[in-house]
Amino acid sequence: QVQLIEYGGGLVQAGGSLRLSCEVSENTGRSYTMGWFRQAPGKEREFVAAISWHGTTTRYAVSVKGRFTISRDNAKQTTYLQMNNLRPEDTAVYYCVADEDLHTVILDQNGVDYWGKGTLVTVSS
Repeated sequence: QVQLIEYGGGLVQAGGSLRLSCEVSENTGRSYTMGWFRQAPGKEREFVAAISWHGTTTRYAVSVKGRFTISRDNAKQTTYLQMNNLRPEDTAVYYCVADEDLHTVILDQNGVDYWGKGTLVTVSS
C-alpha cells in the first residue's frame, strides 16, 4: 500500500512563501502522476496542481497559476509545491495525491488512488 507523507505546512503572513513536500513511502515501480488538492474551512476540496511522471506536463488551478509551482524528484520519490505570494484565501489543508492517470488527478478527484493525510497551511492577513 502506497503511503504519502506531507511536510512543510505552517503559518505564514500574506505575501510570504512556503514549500510543501510529499514523500512516497515505497518504490512500487509504477509511474504515478502526483498532485495537490486543498480544502479550506467550510468549502469543498479543490484541485491545486498536478505533474506527470516525467515532469513534462504540469497543470494548475486558475487561482494559483503564476504563484505556485509543482515539481518532483523521482530519485527521492518526492514531490514539491512551492507557494509564493500567499494570500489569506490560500489557507487550507493541503493534500498530496498519487494516481497512474494525469486526467484522473485533474478531473476526477473521487477516482484518485492515493491520498496523504494533509498538512495545514495558514496565511494571516
